[in-house]
Amino acid sequence: MTTPAATSGSDSPESKKAQIGVTGLAVMGSNIARNFARNGYTVALHNRSIAKTDALIAEHGSDGDFVRTETVAEFVDALERPRRVLIMVKAGDATDAVIGELADAMETGDIIIDGGNALYTDTIRRERALAERGLHFVGAGISGGEEGALNGPSIMPGGPAESYKSLGPMLESIAANVEGEPCCTHIGPDGSGHFVKMVHNGIEYADMQLIGEAYDLMRQALDMPVTDIAEVFREWNTTELESYLVEITAEVLGQVDAETGKPLVDVVVDAAGQKGTGRWTVKSALDLGIPTTGIAEAVFARALSSATDQRAAASGLAAGTLGAAPTDRDAFIADVKSALYASKVVAYAQGFDQIAAGSAEYGWDVDRGSLATIWRGGCIIRAQFLNRIREAYQENPDLPSLLLAPYFRDAVEAGIDSWRRVVATATTLGIPVPAFASSLSYYDGLRAERLPAALTQGLRDFFGAHTYQRVDKPGTFHTLWSGDRSEVEA
Repeated sequence: MTTPAATSGSDSPESKKAQIGVTGLAVMGSNIARNFARNGYTVALHNRSIAKTDALIAEHGSDGDFVRTETVAEFVDALERPRRVLIMVKAGDATDAVIGELADAMETGDIIIDGGNALYTDTIRRERALAERGLHFVGAGISGGEEGALNGPSIMPGGPAESYKSLGPMLESIAANVEGEPCCTHIGPDGSGHFVKMVHNGIEYADMQLIGEAYDLMRQALDMPVTDIAEVFREWNTTELESYLVEITAEVLGQVDAETGKPLVDVVVDAAGQKGTGRWTVKSALDLGIPTTGIAEAVFARALSSATDQRAAASGLAAGTLGAAPTDRDAFIADVKSALYASKVVAYAQGFDQIAAGSAEYGWDVDRGSLATIWRGGCIIRAQFLNRIREAYQENPDLPSLLLAPYFRDAVEAGIDSWRRVVATATTLGIPVPAFASSLSYYDGLRAERLPAALTQGLRDFFGAHTYQRVDKPGTFHTLWSGDRSEVEA
């Protein structure tokens, strides 16, 4: 069988070597290999099924120079030193298996990059194990889906700073570019890149849930046709809500099913799937003690949507006395827009809080402003207001909460009345808005001078002698609840 191979401008053996290798040639791996080739790199290709390698070269060989390989040994031998191999396989055991094969064939100083959605603790473990063998391991979060992989994703590489000297320029050249800045930067040591990508995906969950709730409010409270709602989102995408997700929401809502003639959204089963990164984000937030309530509600909303048997059994439950629908359509749509924007700010604020906590916990020193910079293009949560987030962290790198930055504080305060009206209206109409409502409650909790946690501490001390602190003097105290109820210093 005759297959295309890489070509080079020189006849020397080393000049024919590939600068980067990609193993795992499903759609994402194939597209990112093509991206490297389009940017002038010779790319070594490897896949467990040779047919996928041959199909990529046959269909897209004109994109650039590719080196066809069949075995891991041949693949590694095709690479210039230090060898750079990007793994694009399913997270978990499959990744460990591929890493093991590669590591056995590689030499000191070579670099293995995991571009999948790996759990960051696995990346920490892998980086330590490979460092003992003299190899560099880079956990790189890659966002943008199939289109981004081909045309310019947002890339979040962690791992040793030394490896970024060799790898960074290559990744930056294939990343999306906004205002002359590549959407790629070194995030920090070991698992930092995959941690940041995980939280990115958690924000993505919240963003989509909020968009879904905005759609549902217009559909149910106003009885609006889907085509009209699509136009609303299209108009919103010309405002401060401009973002990739709002843009494609208009496209999805505008799609008509060819078979039935109905809006596509009406023939799609209303049970949302998930691949795990949202759950990981919530679990990590719990471990770190960070209240990512909007993200958590988005994850739980997907779980509830998929509980189809329970939902069918509960469909006859009483709704109680419901309120009247809004009479001023335009005013309610304006309120929903304000509520959506404010809730999105909360989602990003919570995500950036979690990144700060993870950075402190693991000693990563993540620059939150740089994340806002690289998320402006290529990635799924790219949005106009990421420029504002970048400015906020440039002005104050230690900003306690994004909600305290002047721009976002003003924006949320301007929309707070609308936000409350939307949540109240949804409640009286029996329309579930878990992300809108939890985001508002988080905001109110954050700004509250006193919370009922004081009572919680009293209860904990009563049944478990867990002690408490006082507002009027230092120290830790316990009340003798089973005795004379006097207070003693613990």
